[in-house]
Amino acid sequence: MAKIFRDEVKIGNFRIAFARKGSGPELLLLHGGIVDNRMWNKQIEDLSDDFDVIAWDAPGHGGSSDPPEEGFSLYDYTKCLADFIEKLELKKPHLLGLSFGSGLALAFYSYFPQIPRSLVLASAYAGWAGSLPPEVVEERMEKAYEQSWLPPEQVFQAWLPTLFSDDVSEEVVKELKRLFYDFHPAGMRAVLNVFGRVDLSPVLPTIKVPVLLLYGEKDKRSPLKVGQEMLDKIPGAKMVVIPGVGHVCNLEAPEAFNKEVRNFLREIN
Repeated sequence: MAKIFRDEVKIGNFRIAFARKGSGPELLLLHGGIVDNRMWNKQIEDLSDDFDVIAWDAPGHGGSSDPPEEGFSLYDYTKCLADFIEKLELKKPHLLGLSFGSGLALAFYSYFPQIPRSLVLASAYAGWAGSLPPEVVEERMEKAYEQSWLPPEQVFQAWLPTLFSDDVSEEVVKELKRLFYDFHPAGMRAVLNVFGRVDLSPVLPTIKVPVLLLYGEKDKRSPLKVGQEMLDKIPGAKMVVIPGVGHVCNLEAPEAFNKEVRNFLREIN
């Protein structure tokens, strides 16, 4: 079996790392906050049978360079992704984002609607401010900013109770823990400064490509109510709930997650 190909490209002043495997229609994976493209290893391995799967590290994550903590805008994140797509000569990729990655996918669509072939939004928000009460947004912002100055072990322990169901295996917890230990404090603060209070709900009714909303039944960070509200606003969107799992549903139930993604994309192709 071929290994996952890992490399990096230069985008402006940034070094952008990525993983790639497979052939066929292009599927670009956008990871959640704090972690990096390794969160998608089970998706890359499995979905590469049918797709050319590419998983990037956003600026400030994994093997990519940190953006400035101040002055790096929502458009700058999306333009970096657009330049990455151009650099790799991707034609019209499907975009799959989880949590922060789903917000990035929505923001990207708002600026570059001609590029995505479809959107798969997992554990998604229309931005925290677009999906959560103002007091919850402010509480999350305050806690996350404080955590960005802590050692990785403490950051992971602070986030862990909200990331999985109570029945998650120790192996899955350890897998995510390894990713948290490589987090970029400056990258985390840059994401908070740009995405923490963004309201992407105006984007939802403008979407004209196929959309799959994918949620874990026991998601504590982005509960099903959030998904239902997004479903109501996106024309023609489809929503699937994976039973018994939490926010990081691609790690907790990779087989079910991959099945839903594959079935949805095959309908388009």
